[in-house]
Amino acid sequence: MLDMNQLHEGQSVYVIYRNPHTPTVSSIQEATIALDPMNPGQMSLVLFDYYHPIEEDDAIFSSYEEAEASYDDYFM
Repeated sequence: MLDMNQLHEGQSVYVIYRNPHTPTVSSIQEATIALDPMNPGQMSLVLFDYYHPIEEDDAIFSSYEEAEASYDDYFM
C-alpha cells in the first residue's frame, strides 16, 4: 500500500472503493492523483470524475494486483 509521501500528480493508482449507497459492496477501481481545484495544494483522488480528498486511512495501491491481494485478505 502506498503512503501519501509516495503520491504525485498524474499518477495512476488503484483503490478499494466502498459503494456509499450499499456499504457492503466494495470493488477495486483505478483512480488518478491530481491537485484538487477547490483546495489548492491538496492532492486528491479523481475517481468517477469526482475529486476525493486523500485521507490517511485510504487504501491506495500502485497496481491492480496489490489491491486485489489486499482485497482478498480483507473481504474473503
